[in-house]
Amino acid sequence: MEQTSGARMTRRALLGTAAAGLAVSGCSSRTGQGSEKTRAANPPDPQTVLLISLIAAKEQMIALYQRAALSDARRATTLEQFRQRHVAHLAALRKLLPRDAAPSPSPSPSVASGSPSQASGSAVSVGRLRDAERRAAAERPAQTAGVSPALAQLLAGIGACEAVHVVALGRLRD
Repeated sequence: MEQTSGARMTRRALLGTAAAGLAVSGCSSRTGQGSEKTRAANPPDPQTVLLISLIAAKEQMIALYQRAALSDARRATTLEQFRQRHVAHLAALRKLLPRDAAPSPSPSPSVASGSPSQASGSAVSVGRLRDAERRAAAERPAQTAGVSPALAQLLAGIGACEAVHVVALGRLRD
């Protein structure tokens, strides 16, 4: 019995369609071997590198505030408010980090102090916090160049917050 309804698809047309589908979907006879080499040869995304750096810097700033609070119990409550804003910045930065990016290691106490030669138990003054905030805020405008609008906006907000911290910390006496 022969079917006469509708159009017929020839074997040649079927094979052509299948080949086109494979080409569009990017399938190959190698199962992922080439893609691994390609990924390894590609340089890391500059925005991801910047995010990893920003996250590490925020972790260091948070550790600096923790040390400052421990060194001056009477200011601990005030400094905790500043630290919490940095914790919020850190969370926002981590949300923008691609899932496949290498996580940043937590800073060691000596690195978090800003100088590897300083002992982890040394006191952190309000002046030192103010200087760290000033340096961080000054870096933000240059960091917005060439990044996504979402990251640029976040960096602008973080920089504004850090600039306000400089002024607020200036009102505290060492």
